[in-house]
Amino acid sequence: MFFEFIPTPQFDFLTQFAKKLNVPLAGDRLILPPAMGTGSIRRIALPPGLKLIVHHYTLNQDIILSRVGSDEPNDLVSIIFHSNEAPASVNTDGTPTLLSRSSAYAIQIASTDLHSQIRFPANTDICFLVVGIMKDALKELLGIRKPNHVVETILKAAPGFLYYESMTVEIHKLVRQVTDAREDNDLGNFYHRLKVQELIYLVFEKLQKREAVRYHQVHKDDVEKLLLIRTAILADLSVPPVLGELAKMAGFGETKMKDIFKQVFGDTIYNYYQQARMEEAAFLLKHGGLSVSETGYRLGFANMSHFGRLFEKYHGVKPKKYATGG
Repeated sequence: MFFEFIPTPQFDFLTQFAKKLNVPLAGDRLILPPAMGTGSIRRIALPPGLKLIVHHYTLNQDIILSRVGSDEPNDLVSIIFHSNEAPASVNTDGTPTLLSRSSAYAIQIASTDLHSQIRFPANTDICFLVVGIMKDALKELLGIRKPNHVVETILKAAPGFLYYESMTVEIHKLVRQVTDAREDNDLGNFYHRLKVQELIYLVFEKLQKREAVRYHQVHKDDVEKLLLIRTAILADLSVPPVLGELAKMAGFGETKMKDIFKQVFGDTIYNYYQQARMEEAAFLLKHGGLSVSETGYRLGFANMSHFGRLFEKYHGVKPKKYATGG
């Protein structure tokens, strides 16, 4: 199934999606017909300037949600929390990139003029929240006196901004609380408003800690280039990324590449590589059947003491202890 839409402050996702399915709404809830799957999509009534859509379902067929960037500037800021366990995929250049609560793409903060397409696979539990907030409502809610450059860009609803954050345990817990909240609660509206505000607080707490980098408006071509760079970084974690080669491959200037990568992902290319390397090490130790030394060698470490120190820095425990669950 394919559903295409243009996000604007006036767009009503739930009503339009119900029309697409030819299914009546039950108040602010769309219950999926059995032929399509089980579960629902809910619209939660919140104060003016703030929207919340809760997706929680299992589908009998794949579904693609295609967001077409709005040509007309508007003040809507989009925050998407992907809490699904099994990976969906985000696609901007023909190459799918895995998307789940454990990925670097788990939380997306973006302007509404950027295109994106997400494919959710059949027969998996899909859970995500979409928060739409007008820049003035966000500014009033945060009440921040000295926003850093990232937060200031979002508060201005500048064109072409895109940021990703990983999902902490605390944020994931809040997302599930919103998803699983009782619908017969007389104070449900109040409850959801508090939870959404808490989610926004935790996201902007992370964004406010980002180091200042020169701001670049993100265009569709830039997103495609960033995904090429990310794919290249992750293709062989035993080999450190070479910035000049990455820039040439993607068609970026090296300085712009470093700036825009850090702007979107919140870290340098090398730190991002090291994080991915340590996540892969943890996976191999737990599920790959490899010893500590075999894991280290596979990931390009000649010195096992260095591997052990780096692993402990990221995971808080030595690799051997991690592998045995001690």
